[in-house]
Amino acid sequence: MANTTTNSNWWIWKVFWILLIVTTVEVVLGIIKPGFLINTQFLGTKLLNHIFIVLTIVKAAYIVLSFMHLGHERKSLKWTILIPPLILIPYLLFILLTEGGYALSLMH
Repeated sequence: MANTTTNSNWWIWKVFWILLIVTTVEVVLGIIKPGFLINTQFLGTKLLNHIFIVLTIVKAAYIVLSFMHLGHERKSLKWTILIPPLILIPYLLFILLTEGGYALSLMH
């Protein structure tokens, strides 16, 4: 009886499969490293790095919504929790990549 899926735990399998798919996409991109993503520079780093950053932020937001039980809350509470990191993380990455690119240009 413990192996059967009930209505109370179907959501954990949904979360598992979604996170598995996103992680698999990240791993496959990391192994294959498509040339057009490696050769394209954006904000001082490869486009592939930006894809990894976006996928990681999406996974983090989904984990927060699922495991902190925010998925069933009001939209205003969800956005109150998610908006600050969704703004702050890309902003900090922009600063890091811009300053890193500038520092690299000074070395050459």
